[in-house]
Amino acid sequence: MTEVATVARDGNDAKRAAIYLRVSTGRQAEADLSIPDQRRQIIAFCAARGWQVAAEFVEPGASGMDDRRPELQRLLDLATAGGTPFDVVVVHSFSRFARDHFALEYHVRSLRKAGVRLVSITQDLGDDPMSVMVRQVFALFDEYQSKENAKHTLRAMQENARQGFWNGSKAPFGYAVVDAEQRGSKTKKRLAIDPVEAETVRLMFRLFQRGDGTNGPMGVKAVTSWLNEHGYRTRVGARWGIGPLHQILTRLTYKGEHRFNRKVWKTKEAKPESDQIAVPVDPIIDAATFDAVQALLKSKNPRAMPPRVVTGPILLTGIATCASCNGGMTLRTGKYGRYRYYTCATCAQKGKSACKGRSIPMDKLDRLVTERLADQLLTPERVGKILTGIIERQASKDEDYSGRLTALRAKLADAQGRLGRLYAAIESGVADPSDATLKERLATVKTERDIAQVAFDRAVAEMRPDVRITEDKIAAFTEVMRTNVLTGETPFRRAYIRSVIDQVEVDDTEIRIHGRRAVLERLVMGGGATPAGVPSFVRKWRTRRDSNS
Repeated sequence: MTEVATVARDGNDAKRAAIYLRVSTGRQAEADLSIPDQRRQIIAFCAARGWQVAAEFVEPGASGMDDRRPELQRLLDLATAGGTPFDVVVVHSFSRFARDHFALEYHVRSLRKAGVRLVSITQDLGDDPMSVMVRQVFALFDEYQSKENAKHTLRAMQENARQGFWNGSKAPFGYAVVDAEQRGSKTKKRLAIDPVEAETVRLMFRLFQRGDGTNGPMGVKAVTSWLNEHGYRTRVGARWGIGPLHQILTRLTYKGEHRFNRKVWKTKEAKPESDQIAVPVDPIIDAATFDAVQALLKSKNPRAMPPRVVTGPILLTGIATCASCNGGMTLRTGKYGRYRYYTCATCAQKGKSACKGRSIPMDKLDRLVTERLADQLLTPERVGKILTGIIERQASKDEDYSGRLTALRAKLADAQGRLGRLYAAIESGVADPSDATLKERLATVKTERDIAQVAFDRAVAEMRPDVRITEDKIAAFTEVMRTNVLTGETPFRRAYIRSVIDQVEVDDTEIRIHGRRAVLERLVMGGGATPAGVPSFVRKWRTRRDSNS
């Protein structure tokens, strides 16, 4: 609250005035276009009436359609708390106070109960019924005009987004806003990949999907802890949190599908997809990797996967299904537990009218599945054949790595160049090394250089042969997996079986095993050392009914 002293004409009739100044956009506030003019006119208005300006409240870049404005709330609190330091609130127009006619009338009545009047210097009205009606009409027109302006502005921004341009706000982590083209006096902006931040985004996806090379895939919390422990920070230098990391892992922008107009700005509710505009951007994460991470996130959600499936005592719980109804196979015992069977849960619970049902001895199905996995899937030849396409695609990534290295090398060279120029200025005596601003600038540029160096080194490391799928990795993977699937305690074996298969479909004459190539790739990269979590229910291995049955 700023105190402004003026001279009253008549001490007996003098009123204490609080002036409220507002502009709608941050751009207006930064350009200083409207607030000084409002202040000048209001102070002159008060001086002409002998009112003393006791307080000033300034709201730069705040919408009048929302009364959740800090300075407005502070003004209202002071006015209604008792013993108010002013008698009138003076505004340039009622629209500066509020553009919502309900909010305006509510606050006018609240102020009146506290003995405070709201006065507009351009719409000077009294308190008689006619003046109240006129004020309400003004408020209705202000609200209508505001909504029409918002509608036309949104339409223009939607068209801007359709053309692939950026409408403002901060760029997502991993991107920067750059000039795209000049149209008259306006400079159109686009999102462009920030080479250094993009490497951190790729690292996040890799840690979640594959781990850091010493263990298997990590959860969101584990990735967050890993990043913070290894010194990675957000754009503003803060530690990473689970929420921001989860947003990055699920945001379509990184796949190259940025969405504009996703939420209602006031309520934050999601808008229908038909109202959202897809803005093409350069992807940081390829579509296959992004989709695989979404499936993995879904599979780790406890709401989608019952805990009994993971911790129960039965080897194929949650995997074995009936071929007739696709329902789960549950445990049934005979002879007081002497005999154990997998049986159709639908038939057991709802009768044969729901499903004719089928049963199979538990040890028989367990043995058939594990032996078939070991003999026909978990062999170097079989795994290598399944991953042939992935191995071939690794070679095509060299060009992408080359582009990433070029961008990172340019970023590193830029930071080193700026640091060199600062040192040169100090050596030549142009800059004072004791200057606090210079010290801060040196520290900032050094940090940028160090971050760029780490990102460059990490990108170079990714091109090493030992981080790719090789025959040696496949052989090591199959050896570890065969041992873990065939022997050990049931919970341990179940975790490994679930890491490579999604479903065991039990029919009258055959048993079909379903899984995904993406899971195999992730496991081979990790050497099969740890389970990869619980896969989702997407079944893709046996799309052509091949020898996985």
